[in-house]
Amino acid sequence: MRYLMAADTGGTFTDLAVHDTENRTILFGKTLTNYTDLVNGVLDAIQETDVALKDAAVVKHGTTHVINTFLQRSGARTALVTTQGFRDALEIGRASRPVPFQLTFRRDPPLVERALRFEVNERIGARGEVLRPLDLEEVDRLAAELAKQRVDAIAVSLLNSYINPAHENAVAARLRSLLPDVFITTGTSISGEWYEYERTSTAAANAYIGAQMRTYTLGFENRMQEQGFTGAFYMMGSNGGLLTVERTLEQPVAMVESGPVGGCIGASAYAKALGLDRVIAFDMGGTTAKCALIEEGRFEVQPAYYVGGYERGFPVRTAVLDIVEVGAGGGTIAWIDEHDRLRLGPRSAGSEPGPVSFGRGGVEPTVTDASVSLGRIGSGSFMDGKLAINTEAANEAIRDHVAAPLGYVGADGVDQVAHGIIELVTTIMSGAIKEITIERGHDVREFHLFVFGGGGPLFGSELARSLSIPNIIVPPQPGNFSSIGMLLAEPRVDMTQTYLSAVSEAGVVGMGGILSELEIRAEAAMAQEIGVESIRFDHQAEMRYQGQMHSVRIDLSGHDTVDSVTAGFEAMYRRRYGHLNADCPIEMIGLRVSATVATEKPDLAQISPASAECKQGDEPPAPISRRQVYFKESGARIETPVYARTDLPLGFSSVGPVIIEEYSATTVVAPGDEFWIGKLGEIWIRCDLEGRH
Repeated sequence: MRYLMAADTGGTFTDLAVHDTENRTILFGKTLTNYTDLVNGVLDAIQETDVALKDAAVVKHGTTHVINTFLQRSGARTALVTTQGFRDALEIGRASRPVPFQLTFRRDPPLVERALRFEVNERIGARGEVLRPLDLEEVDRLAAELAKQRVDAIAVSLLNSYINPAHENAVAARLRSLLPDVFITTGTSISGEWYEYERTSTAAANAYIGAQMRTYTLGFENRMQEQGFTGAFYMMGSNGGLLTVERTLEQPVAMVESGPVGGCIGASAYAKALGLDRVIAFDMGGTTAKCALIEEGRFEVQPAYYVGGYERGFPVRTAVLDIVEVGAGGGTIAWIDEHDRLRLGPRSAGSEPGPVSFGRGGVEPTVTDASVSLGRIGSGSFMDGKLAINTEAANEAIRDHVAAPLGYVGADGVDQVAHGIIELVTTIMSGAIKEITIERGHDVREFHLFVFGGGGPLFGSELARSLSIPNIIVPPQPGNFSSIGMLLAEPRVDMTQTYLSAVSEAGVVGMGGILSELEIRAEAAMAQEIGVESIRFDHQAEMRYQGQMHSVRIDLSGHDTVDSVTAGFEAMYRRRYGHLNADCPIEMIGLRVSATVATEKPDLAQISPASAECKQGDEPPAPISRRQVYFKESGARIETPVYARTDLPLGFSSVGPVIIEEYSATTVVAPGDEFWIGKLGEIWIRCDLEGRH
């Protein structure tokens, strides 16, 4: 079996990357996402590559199915079992009001309605002691009631179970024996931390999605096996690692942000290979745009994530890539509000019906239609012409739905409005980048902008100019880059445990003991699920000044003394908040061990579209065409050379305006910007920031 496969199902496109380990080449497939049968979309993409599943050693899969189920509230009929008196923990939450001055503010309702939240008369104390024994006969009566309610899933989350899960495990075991067809999960099976509300919310979310993901995952695996697949099947976890089928079935909530992770893994790999310390990984797809920071070749993983946003959503206590996401993609719809203002989103055309220019029934103009109208996307090049682009339809949609209502007439008016759409979506996406950089104390100008996704290279120059970022990098195959990143992903397990201790000699010794225990647990899980023992461990600690509510996380690599742990905390705290509280004691509140396993993966040089190096005296590559493209800098359309990316040798350079086309994306080099092809086939663009005004 010679092939490694990775498939990413997005809101608009399903992308596939296939690594041929014998010929050391990579093949790509891309199809419109099939909402009625997500698995079929992946199988169609595999057929595009002419590779048989029976020859695949590994298949990796990332999907937006989990997050979409949460946002659409289309999960299972779920019940919650908790300690007596804590039935309403999901609604009380932290008893905070994130929007204090909005009188009509309401959080989104909990995933589990109150009528399906049940209590058991037991109690574990704060030190793990049994204050009130569990009555299993009461659990038997509860099982009968749950069966009567016809629930599909049950979350069990009992008070203080993080320190003593005996009652929680006993309740879950009894319910599984009495209700074998119901998906049952516990809070401590996902998080061993003390956050009562967050752990309960996570358990409810895991149950809510569990039955569907079991059907989806096993159905996917069965359909591949029907085509002769006998290799290893992994799902992409939100922590940047791979999940076995067994772990996916147990903890499907760990896939809450499965889709965007692949691109960040790829960006991290390129940052290391190119020696870049600070990179903004920016992914613009058909439905959303996402960004994350890569520092010293690593992306940040947060211990918690709010589904639906912090203000109105609910938390899940699972490791998730630190990402900022906005509803601004190629399919985002442009419209005019009641005050005659141009607006974008939140509605998206998705893949069905898609942008007007796709000719699949769309009637409202989108961001992609604006790029088509301005000449930035060619009519016969995208996906090698498999998806025909109708420029005239895009022009008409913008004219009829946006330009005419705003009083803009003629071709010039359509150009101005189309570029207004480009500027508006750029502003929205720039806000996401500012949130993850400037709002966290970073100087955005010190970063390289690494753009990918079908729309990222289209907007790289626009974003960089708006943020005064000097350098842009476009990797090879940007439209399939998330699936490329998944090819580079490794199996990973995260183990967490609450650890309350001052930073003292005894505290650091105790920290070492807990980390060793977590390593043993992670190693046992890896050995059972994957059958490997060669594992790489990373250690982290959640720390804070005594009395504070919020904490910061530090990397414990090389920190095994009081002084080094203190220095690590102070460096991170000063960077985040700009000061230190010198007289305040420091304490640890939680420890995390991440275990990863090295696997076979492609070399980045194999992904390069360039097959030769540009040498002095060589004839420069000729453009494949020229077309009129609108740029705001000129206020008009400019005859712009169009290159095929595969024709550009390593080291080739030129100055914009230029359009560079390839199978899955189009790169726009603005007037005055210099670009060249780097050593791995990546496109470097240096922005003309002085001439942007």
